Amino acid sequence: MMQASSSKTSRIASSVHDVTAEKPPFGSRFLTDEANVWSQNAWDHVPPPDDQQEAIASALARQKLAPVPETERSKYNEKPAKHWDNFYKMNANNFFRNRKWLHLEFPELVKAAELEAGLMTIAEIGCGAGNAVFPLLSANTNPQLQLRAYDYSSHAVKLVQTNPLYISPPAGSIKAAVWDLSSDQLPSEVEPESVDIIILIFVLSALHPSEWRRAVSNVHKMLKPGGMVLLRDYGRYDLTQLRFKGGRLLEDNFYIRGDKTRVYFFDLDELALLFTGSHAPKSAHSHSAVQVVEETDDGAQSDSASSPFATPSPSTPPDAPASPSANDGPSDSPSTTTTVPPIPLSTSSIHPSLLHASSGSNPQLFSIEQLGVDRRLIVNRKRQLKMYRVWMQAKFRKLPSVSKQESP
Repeated sequence: MMQASSSKTSRIASSVHDVTAEKPPFGSRFLTDEANVWSQNAWDHVPPPDDQQEAIASALARQKLAPVPETERSKYNEKPAKHWDNFYKMNANNFFRNRKWLHLEFPELVKAAELEAGLMTIAEIGCGAGNAVFPLLSANTNPQLQLRAYDYSSHAVKLVQTNPLYISPPAGSIKAAVWDLSSDQLPSEVEPESVDIIILIFVLSALHPSEWRRAVSNVHKMLKPGGMVLLRDYGRYDLTQLRFKGGRLLEDNFYIRGDKTRVYFFDLDELALLFTGSHAPKSAHSHSAVQVVEETDDGAQSDSASSPFATPSPSTPPDAPASPSANDGPSDSPSTTTTVPPIPLSTSSIHPSLLHASSGSNPQLFSIEQLGVDRRLIVNRKRQLKMYRVWMQAKFRKLPSVSKQESP
């Protein structure tokens, strides 16, 4: 059970661990005494409450009683870019927050932006208003860094192209263009196997499940052998999934929002099957032996003070990923442990389009360098609300052995 106190540790590592690490690092703010839950806005790796399974079952049953009528589903899948165009038109100035947590979750981006990094090409697909690419560009000191930003919303691309950093980058270069990740062709200016890193932040969840394989195929074609995919997306049974009311369910775990944009909530095995052709390793499902480190406030350091990606930005959207807790700096304090039980998974949690992949008929295109669940308890102290958030995070590396092989 919970220990006798709460702790706030320095934020020095990713909230999702390396699957090859013997003692994987975890996020930095742990709730060890339920009495202190209202003392912070967010807590890392909080186990779901005892009644969470009941809440999940109740929410899903309610949604299935009133799904989107079958006759109306096609209209939401025909022109998704149009709905994202409307989204960016409506929210151009009051919605977006720069992703200051990228330097912690994906230090590969920091290294690529260093002065001596040499020629590097990074493509952000599903760039939106540039809230990942612009913090990277503003911190860049590498004159040979080439940034590419793609989105199938033409209005989103216009927002990127009119940003002062795009017009006059401090170092390196940046190009933005309209491109659909699920299309049959790569962007006109991108040669096969020419990209070092591809960023996919809340992108695959916006596609129809039938488009996933084509999207991953395009990513594979763009990347150099040994190139990396840095991914973060919505996780199964996230708060936002359970909050959907009637008339929003397109199919299992796939919904239409009020603004008519789509969202899918992933399971770890689905992402593993998409990129590697196999289920996720057991270590990715593990949530046990979380380290709780006691630390005084004297050792805390603001994220905005230490992060090379920290830039001013508007407020966070209601369903956007909460940035990791805002404390950097090492700690040598003693630690204790608490156990976080995993939510049981079943074969039925995998989308039908991916089930045949488990038979081994697909080549392994990528290896897993990181794959895990980022669980957070977000607290509304004023209204005394507890909100359980779930995100998927991964790093996949393109395998040189299949670099010349046709993707699925």
